[in-house]
Amino acid sequence: MAVFINDTCINCGACIDECPVEAIVDEDDNPTGEELYYVYPDKCVECVGHHDEPACATACPTEGCITWDMPFTAENKDFFAAGNYVDGKNYVMEDADAEMPFREDISMEARTARENIVD
Repeated sequence: MAVFINDTCINCGACIDECPVEAIVDEDDNPTGEELYYVYPDKCVECVGHHDEPACATACPTEGCITWDMPFTAENKDFFAAGNYVDGKNYVMEDADAEMPFREDISMEARTARENIVD
């Protein structure tokens, strides 16, 4: 997934417009049924090859709304199927076999703690 949109989301649409790979959907298309935006973990590239940092977090007007999450790699597939999303739900994926690029300079501790992307 790489990035996570939490429940402080105000559904403004700024992140959707900035995502270069269309990995973000609004609350109407959130596959979990939650009323917040959703980042497909098997589509998010953390803007690697597009921007210096995730553009969604830079565009978001709500402090702390978009945070780091685990990278979508073979080593982390169990994480995405273990009820780690909102309210203990599993992540919804379109391509469970995908291997997504991620920012290697972000520690696993920062990802596990879902630290803010933008300070």
